[in-house]
Amino acid sequence: MARTLPFALAGAAGAATLTAASAPSPLYPVYQRLWGFSAFTLTLVFAVYVFALLAALLTIGSISDHVGRRPVASAALVLLAVGMLLFATADDVGGLMLARVVQGLAVGAAASTTTAMIVDSAPSSQLGSVVSSAVPTLGIGIGLVTAGALVQFAPHPRQLVFWLFGGAYVVLAALVWLVPEHTRPRATASGGLWRSLVPSLGLPPEARAVFLAQLPPMTATWALSGLYLSLGSSVVVTVLGAQNHFVVGLALGAFFVAGVLGTTTSASVAPRWRAWVGYATLTAGVIVTVVATLGGGFATYLVGSVVAGYGFGASFRSVVSELGEAAPANRRGEVFATMYIVSYLAFSVPALVAGLATEQFGLKATIVVYGIAVVALVVTAMITEGTRRRPGDQLDSVGVLRPREPATQQTPRHPGSIGPGVSWASGTSLGRDARS
Repeated sequence: MARTLPFALAGAAGAATLTAASAPSPLYPVYQRLWGFSAFTLTLVFAVYVFALLAALLTIGSISDHVGRRPVASAALVLLAVGMLLFATADDVGGLMLARVVQGLAVGAAASTTTAMIVDSAPSSQLGSVVSSAVPTLGIGIGLVTAGALVQFAPHPRQLVFWLFGGAYVVLAALVWLVPEHTRPRATASGGLWRSLVPSLGLPPEARAVFLAQLPPMTATWALSGLYLSLGSSVVVTVLGAQNHFVVGLALGAFFVAGVLGTTTSASVAPRWRAWVGYATLTAGVIVTVVATLGGGFATYLVGSVVAGYGFGASFRSVVSELGEAAPANRRGEVFATMYIVSYLAFSVPALVAGLATEQFGLKATIVVYGIAVVALVVTAMITEGTRRRPGDQLDSVGVLRPREPATQQTPRHPGSIGPGVSWASGTSLGRDARS
């Protein structure tokens, strides 16, 4: 129980942070009707959020490694509440953009911090792997479904969801102080803290090869989720003919809720096959979704969204697990910040290009090309996965790669570790993590 409550609070903070990313999505068609802006302007509203988020990740994304997780997470949640206030009072496109910038800065500060907080406080490495990779999709799904329901059925449809989420963020900003700090902050002598605020990308040597290997699946999964959040509502409304805002929220939320299912159930798959399950379902789901968009079938589109979402969750869990295993405990904030920088670039830039392409070539043609690009990235990930040799893998007598065996024994818990003497997923000693 002593570890369960802090872990639950860390998970709740991580999920709540990502509800902010998706809460406005069911309202975008409403904003377009009210203020008459184009599909490209819509993706621009989406993109300024991501650019602000990237600016935060590049500057303060790893600051929790220096000052601790709690103050950064708490301040970010308060800033998110301010962003919700700006959304509730926005009355034009400029107001939306300002709200999205504030929101992006807050999510950028919180994303890597809450991920590291979840990993730090996890009762076991496997549970930490599942939850840390599930909370982004869970939070996005909650934001979509809740916003869709409130917009359709509740009073004050353009304000109520933001008031409720803003209040929740203030409460969580206070509660995260109950989560203990599990790793010693890094030394800040000689201006180390201030140097960490200089925009930079950083990876410890131990994580670099693994990070490069995870680039294709990281890019494919987040590029697809960016498409759903930026143009997904337009597809559901204009191509598939849905007019009910709750239905729009459910259609978009299906992808991300299925992502949570993919994250959790893939934990039972043998490690050597886990990434392959994600790649196969992601590819199948994208193909079905594209076919449904061309044929105008809402039910088929929903099925494709669920299958693709499952692949998203399983694939991203594999990414987080590999990176968490490779990263030293006291540099996880830095590693996850870099992961989110790449992820959100994939999340935003292709979606912005797609919004511009929609103006020139139409929505259906854009979705088809986007789907082909995502499948190409997944194929690249498959090739990389098939040829990659992980630390601890061995070649058998006929030259076939044999994966490392899981640890069967545990050593005493070392300061700075996340489990009883084991690293993120490998079962190796974490003695190196207490240094620096």
